Amino acid sequence: MAQDESQHASQQLPTYKLQQASLEPTCSKACPDSDKETQHQSSNPVQHVVQWRPSRFNAQAQVDDDGLVLYNSYSGAIASFSAEERKRVLSWLHPGEADMEPDHEIYKELREHGFLVSADTDELRRAQFLHQSMHQLDAMHLVLLVTEACNFRCNYCYEYFPRGNMRSEVIKGLMAYIEQRAKTLNVLNISWHGGEPLLAPRVIEQLSESFIEVCDKYDVVYHAEISTNGYYLTRELFEQLLDLHIDRYMITLDGPAEVHNARRGLFGGGDTYERIVSNLLSLKQVDRPFEINIRVNFDNSNLEAVHSFIPELRDLFGDDERFAVYFRPVGCMGGENDLTLPVCDARTKDKEIWALNEEAIQAGLPVSSFIKDILLPTGAICYAAKPNSMVVGSDGRLYKCSVAFEQENNQLGRIHEDGTLDVDMDKLALWTTSGEETDANCQACFFRPSCQGNHCPLYRMRTGNRPCSYEKRQIKQVLRTIWLQSVACESAEQ
Repeated sequence: MAQDESQHASQQLPTYKLQQASLEPTCSKACPDSDKETQHQSSNPVQHVVQWRPSRFNAQAQVDDDGLVLYNSYSGAIASFSAEERKRVLSWLHPGEADMEPDHEIYKELREHGFLVSADTDELRRAQFLHQSMHQLDAMHLVLLVTEACNFRCNYCYEYFPRGNMRSEVIKGLMAYIEQRAKTLNVLNISWHGGEPLLAPRVIEQLSESFIEVCDKYDVVYHAEISTNGYYLTRELFEQLLDLHIDRYMITLDGPAEVHNARRGLFGGGDTYERIVSNLLSLKQVDRPFEINIRVNFDNSNLEAVHSFIPELRDLFGDDERFAVYFRPVGCMGGENDLTLPVCDARTKDKEIWALNEEAIQAGLPVSSFIKDILLPTGAICYAAKPNSMVVGSDGRLYKCSVAFEQENNQLGRIHEDGTLDVDMDKLALWTTSGEETDANCQACFFRPSCQGNHCPLYRMRTGNRPCSYEKRQIKQVLRTIWLQSVACESAEQ
């Protein structure tokens, strides 16, 4: 699955630690109510006393040292406090007691980063404004199926591999389309996908060179990532991909060799683990920045093996911070084996994701930045729910979702050789307006700025239920995981 790109920065504060995921989406310049305090102070010579209250978008977790971790889904801020600071901070976050020590340094930081808001702030209005910002036309995300063929036959895969490499007229159409759109873009994000995209490296090269040239011409920020099985990812090809600005990778290992090979074998038969690991180890010798996320899919049949696999992953990659692990449960996504997949029940999924992350951190393995990415404002929204995101098939068909290619309402239209698009706007609207607009529970949820009811529009359409993310359902465990990784990083630096 393609993932949205987000990066994180951290900020050290005097007596506690704040990890600032991103404050840009808080709309401090344009968002409703954002400068009320300044307006009052500048327009009235009498000092205006601002009343403060805890944000409705806060979440918190007590951690192992009796400290506290706070998270705000509107600002994206994550802060940790010592056991000594916890009682005082919690008192400020109690309704009706948020004005106790307005001059305290930590209190000021809580206000600055959105944990406390002025009493007259309309936070629901702010969340709605954030939702509307997704419809801005200056950013685009394309998931490109450069081939729909694959050299693997994974036993839980939902794809059918009906077509091969991207047609020449589709390549030309994409080049022309980006040339036209780049004049009004600020950001272009590309996710290279398949099938197995490295079966078509020449297509990636052709399109990348064109996209980079156009983005340089019109001063557009360009990002690219790839989801690959890693079988063809030699060091030579990897360095070529880095030259094409592809610096974020998702590669799957489903356990030790015998377990992985049984689940992710070659088309026609054959093992894959040893070659993938050999390729990955060779990439450690590349002295350039990149991010490789080793995805480990689990279900009831390999769960025990995945737990025992963590020390092996540590021995292989624990000495290189550019490698991280990402644990995810197998789901029934519409493939031919759905009825026989030994998927975990919901409770087991929620428990095991965070148990595995904790074991990885304790073993000395970093966990994927995707976990933090999801906590960002709009970070938990599926790309299929974003108006300016599309999937382009190798034959030029346009989709919203890369899971349900055969679903009629997912087939939006087609791209033509001249770069024009035929798009069914009614189908497009079905994917982009199926979330918080019609769900009162989503509108009131603490996680609304991150998810907006659209973590998975396909799930909502198929079941009629709201698609809450693992991170939202287990927010205390997520915050503890982030805290554990922060502690581990500090220990490693000492």
